Amino acid sequence: MKISNTKVVIVGAGMVGSAISFSLIEQGICAEVVLVDVNREKALGEVLDLQHSIEYMGRNVRVSAEGYETCQDADIVIITASASMAGVKNRMELLDKNIVIMDSIVDQVMESGFDGHFILVSNPVDVISYHVWKRSGLPKQQVIGTGTALETARLKQLIGQMMRIDPRSVHAFAMGEHGDSMMVPWSHIRVAGKDFVDVMEDNPDRFQDVDLDQLVERTAKAGYEVLKRKGSTQFGIASATTAIVRSILHDENRMITVSTLLEGEYGVDGVFCGVPAILGRGGVIEIGVYRLEEHENELFLESIHHLKEAIERIESK
Repeated sequence: MKISNTKVVIVGAGMVGSAISFSLIEQGICAEVVLVDVNREKALGEVLDLQHSIEYMGRNVRVSAEGYETCQDADIVIITASASMAGVKNRMELLDKNIVIMDSIVDQVMESGFDGHFILVSNPVDVISYHVWKRSGLPKQQVIGTGTALETARLKQLIGQMMRIDPRSVHAFAMGEHGDSMMVPWSHIRVAGKDFVDVMEDNPDRFQDVDLDQLVERTAKAGYEVLKRKGSTQFGIASATTAIVRSILHDENRMITVSTLLEGEYGVDGVFCGVPAILGRGGVIEIGVYRLEEHENELFLESIHHLKEAIERIESK
């Protein structure tokens, strides 16, 4: 008799990797969480701390620190390892250093016999996701970047605060690069089922001063605001990553704006970027294609242009 065992390996036991570990354990998403890190003592310390939390959780999740051989039977490998963000003005500046890190990690993971799903958190996540897909040789459905999942949460939070409504009643999403060039398709944003633009027009006394471009900028720059004040982001991205893991392992078929390979969708080919996608046990089941207005499509393609330039740069080396 075969009993299914859900196992998630997290490569990188820093603040983000540890926050994701805790989130997975706290929500009881999987049966086993394994930390892999070049600093094994740090990984062991995190494991001990996580183990000490199990008593007050809803499920006895097994937690350990292992080497890359543990990836052989993992359902999901999450990569959070990254060069330091210290002194970095935008995520793309991490590319050259993080490509080297990814090559080492991906080669060792694949040598274990891994055939599950990669979830990429390391920045610049869209270009990194493309590179890991090419390097690993896995089907595109099994390589997923966190994309604009976090920007989507930030956007919904901003709209919810502004309208004094639960952000979960806001249907909104950000698209394109996980970075400064992300865009928001305002023609598809709804609040409790009503067009966001109509809500503003019908309540001029409350929303006459709302600047949509400023909302986009605040969403795109939110991560830098966190970094400036506490030195790192961890809880938001941990929550987004956990939602992606849950949708895959629990076969939820939930739509989340992740970074995935476009092959003709939105008139784009050969680029990973943040788009709405249905996630289930098979990974990316289907990409949600929305009819963008002309100016929205221009903004989206401008964001794609930034990513293509980065991809061409790494492939020319």
